Amino acid sequence: MDNLTHSVVGLGIGALIDRSLPAEPQVEHRRVRSRMLLTIGCLASNFPDLDLVLTGLLGPPLGYLLHHRGHTHTLVVALAEAALLLALVWLLWPSARRLLRESPTARLGALLASSIGLLLHIGMDSLNVYGVHPFWPFDPNWYYGDLVFIVEPVFWIAFGVPLAEMIRSRPLRRLWLAVIALVPLAAAVLGFLQWGSLAGLAALGLLLAWIQRWNDEHHGETRAERGRMALGAGLAAALLFVGVQAMALQQAHAIVDAELKRIDAGERLLDTALSAYPANPLCWSFVTVARTGTDAAGTVHLRRGMLSIAPGLSPVSHCPVRIAGPALEDAPPQIAWQAEDRQPVAALRKLASTNCHVNAWMRFARAPSLADWVATDVRWGEPGSRNFSTMGYAGLAQAPCPARVPGWAYPRADLLRGH
Repeated sequence: MDNLTHSVVGLGIGALIDRSLPAEPQVEHRRVRSRMLLTIGCLASNFPDLDLVLTGLLGPPLGYLLHHRGHTHTLVVALAEAALLLALVWLLWPSARRLLRESPTARLGALLASSIGLLLHIGMDSLNVYGVHPFWPFDPNWYYGDLVFIVEPVFWIAFGVPLAEMIRSRPLRRLWLAVIALVPLAAAVLGFLQWGSLAGLAALGLLLAWIQRWNDEHHGETRAERGRMALGAGLAAALLFVGVQAMALQQAHAIVDAELKRIDAGERLLDTALSAYPANPLCWSFVTVARTGTDAAGTVHLRRGMLSIAPGLSPVSHCPVRIAGPALEDAPPQIAWQAEDRQPVAALRKLASTNCHVNAWMRFARAPSLADWVATDVRWGEPGSRNFSTMGYAGLAQAPCPARVPGWAYPRADLLRGH
């Protein structure tokens, strides 16, 4: 997910941990612990993205595709990241070091904030269509949640509003609220967010603000009590949203499966990569990977489309066009097909076995199109289109093979059969 989302969630988790632990006896210690846990939570929620410095190990686009969401997004390496982060806090923050020496509660909070922040980063990245491989080196496979959009404003509001209410400075509080309000508004104006989704985000923000004010009036005797309820409600709202998305995902899968059986019952569906729209459980874009025939004599068929699980409420033509493009004017209200690509399985296997650059690229591609000498993962655009996954391979057959290629499993091992 985007780093704004990771940062807001990390700050919220750090604040919630701080307000859930027993208060420090000294006022200064309370202030240091609060700042420390918010800082650790925010940094831990972004630490795995330090792998961006490794993308230079391979030429574009392979460096980004194979090293981002790479080793630093695994549970094993997360242990080392937590130790590194806590060591940096100890070495570079004298007041935090004194507090950690004296307070077992502060040590527990630091451990929780770093561990939960790192796990949340990996977990949140696993919720979208990009995927992660968290169980390396024991399991090199990619895992895809397909549940939420890569930039999800629900998380901004769920944690951002309670955090804003805890800022003492009125100008800073108003600035923070303006940012988390204006960014979704701009997204709606620019066509990335449905207006109904914007209304839902506004309702969630107002509800959380009301919970915060009500709690301050009735149970706000201590600093911890003033923040804990709204943060807990924000966490519950975020979890509820993920649960709703999970139910909507199942419906979306059922719609795609039924439509494919209707239009071509002879194809064998291998995978459906679904991508959510921001703050919108009704609209989904998708890519299907199917094959016909047997073994190398068969054909790979990619289809790209979009759907609405509630066409009576929001037809597919009303889904935000800036996310996955528009539906055709004559498209039915529930599902719209946008593009397709057919390629022989034998040609795909030959390229993967004879071109080491394509072979490395196939360690990322979930919906591989190799049309017109351009390798593109159709999750991110139509066949032959240009996006961050695109690699022209016409002149690479005789080029030196890329070094330092991570050993991730091939997402389409079901097509490559041994490559």
